[in-house]
Amino acid sequence: MTSIKKYWSDFVQLFFPEICITCNDKLVSQEKYICLKCLHDIPRTGFHKSSGNKVEQLFWGRVKIENATSFFYFRKGSRYQKLIHFLKYKGLKELGQEIGRHYGFELSENKEFSKLDIIIPVPLHPKKLKKRGFNQSEWIAKGISIGLGKPVNSNCLYRIVFTSTQTQKTRFERWKNVEGIFEVKMPELLKNKYILLVDDVITTGSTLEACAIALLKVPGIKISIATLAYADY
Repeated sequence: MTSIKKYWSDFVQLFFPEICITCNDKLVSQEKYICLKCLHDIPRTGFHKSSGNKVEQLFWGRVKIENATSFFYFRKGSRYQKLIHFLKYKGLKELGQEIGRHYGFELSENKEFSKLDIIIPVPLHPKKLKKRGFNQSEWIAKGISIGLGKPVNSNCLYRIVFTSTQTQKTRFERWKNVEGIFEVKMPELLKNKYILLVDDVITTGSTLEACAIALLKVPGIKISIATLAYADY
């Protein structure tokens, strides 16, 4: 019976987005996908306000970045795990844009992020993009773009190697899995630009590190990182 209720809840949330993704309460006017109460209660990290935070520490001694931050803590079993689940696996891409928009407005409160020139989402391999139908990181970037007032470029960074999922891999396995899989095209468009690299969830930072290594080959480029969630486990 519990399984039937779960499947029904998933069905309702997917096709009738007037129901809050996290608590299943009915949304009211001006609310989209998540109610104001759940949005207020989301376990924010506040990392964009503190230098040397846990996300930045992931890249210390690995790759040069300016800043790194995540919007909220991703914890297994939390009701907010649904935000990533519905975005990534249920095709509710507009949810990524909506949450990203709120995140962008919070980032705009930090003067450092107002210096950005371009927002670049972590790309999917064409095979995975065709299968999924969209890039969830691109939709998050679109939302952040609204909040920050900075343009998104989804054409300069691309994935040249199809890799297996990172789930269940160790830190070393994750790093080997993404080593050298990204390249930059039209680097002249990124020369001397300050980039915000965007992804959905950060665990070890291996994928973002691989992206940054490819981008840092462009002369004069600077990189900061923002993810929707930080896997706190």
